[in-house]
Amino acid sequence: MDYQAALAYLDEHMSYQKTGRIDSPTIEPITAICGALGDPQLSAPVIHVTGTNGKGSTVQMISRLLAAHGLTVGTYTSPHLEHITERFKRNGESITEEELGEQIGAVAEVAPLVGQNPGYFEILTAAAFRWFADIAVDVMVIEVGLLGRWDATNVVQSQVAVVTNIGMDHNEFAGPSLRHVAEEKAGIVKPGSAVIIGETDPELIEIFENAGGATSLVVGDDFAAVSNALAVNGRLLDLRTPTTIYSDVFVPLNGAHQGTNAAVALAAVETFFAAPLPDDVVHEGFGEVTMPGRFEIMGRQPLTIIDGAHNPQGADTCAEVFFGDFHPEGRRILVVGTLREPAGMLAALRADEFDMVFVCTAPTPRGIPAVELERAAKELGCDHVVAFESVEAACVRAMEYADGDDAVLVTGSLYTAGAARSTLSRLSD
Repeated sequence: MDYQAALAYLDEHMSYQKTGRIDSPTIEPITAICGALGDPQLSAPVIHVTGTNGKGSTVQMISRLLAAHGLTVGTYTSPHLEHITERFKRNGESITEEELGEQIGAVAEVAPLVGQNPGYFEILTAAAFRWFADIAVDVMVIEVGLLGRWDATNVVQSQVAVVTNIGMDHNEFAGPSLRHVAEEKAGIVKPGSAVIIGETDPELIEIFENAGGATSLVVGDDFAAVSNALAVNGRLLDLRTPTTIYSDVFVPLNGAHQGTNAAVALAAVETFFAAPLPDDVVHEGFGEVTMPGRFEIMGRQPLTIIDGAHNPQGADTCAEVFFGDFHPEGRRILVVGTLREPAGMLAALRADEFDMVFVCTAPTPRGIPAVELERAAKELGCDHVVAFESVEAACVRAMEYADGDDAVLVTGSLYTAGAARSTLSRLSD
């Protein structure tokens, strides 16, 4: 199957991506498909990462640390920002379009043979496992797509299971309490897994202690960013793990929360090796981390930032970084398009503290219409709100409106961040 045919096949199998609904969650289809492919998900050790926020950053940090240690690392993440190939990486390099077409073609060939009609994410996940087996990676770092227990990635047998934190998210599938969310995420813990927990609530930690027959549990008291200072283009950290203190570690990502993610990632990799890491590996690994679309600075005059915050907890962190770490002398301009909770997202982003709010429809069938966001922004007390039907139109107008001393923040979902990244890159050419 060539790349264009693969994209067409994926488009035919979009359901959740268009509706946001899963009628009967199950991992039976991907279990059967992976079995027909020879169970490629078992071809290498796995570090499996779930959590409400911080999964993407933590996955990238883990992958870079493992690669700096000399391993060949297969990394699978979701969603993508601009190109679907971004989801599949070997030591930081994306799969080629030709390779992706081949892998999706293999999944399409075996699925009917085992009586399955897989969804979009199941197809991509099976393709990722097959690619990693074909290129013989030493370790897979796999990001959960949705919660954990019924996620397509949960066919793996993880050596290390990582939980960044627990927040109220995807409550159409898990809820209404944080305990319910934690129980679903605890589904990734398997017999023999070591578990790294960034969550600090004792009642939620208890759920993981009793889940899945884990061999060991490393919790937030065992690791931390004991020093977390703002630095040029990132953070300067002292990181403590159960074995070691690593000093003056530079992480080229914005926001104090990245210190917490770094501590989780380092604890996970130490646990994977069952040993401390050499200092040079730690500094090299963290120094190589890149996170497009996560508080990414796209320009300086005006200061232009994109962030994929997609729930109120992430939006609150985004606003904290924007207002706490950056102090624009001019006006503050918010461009926002989201998939959920317009009132909650806008409040968490502190939209009423911006001088101008440009709302837009996120580029997905699940995007909240711009007119609904406009109404929610005005109800919050935003004085100057303008609605646009596309992220591109909102970004173009924001850049026309902004002066060199102003600051533009584009956020609300990874779909919004991805569309903004393409537009802003083109405008800067």
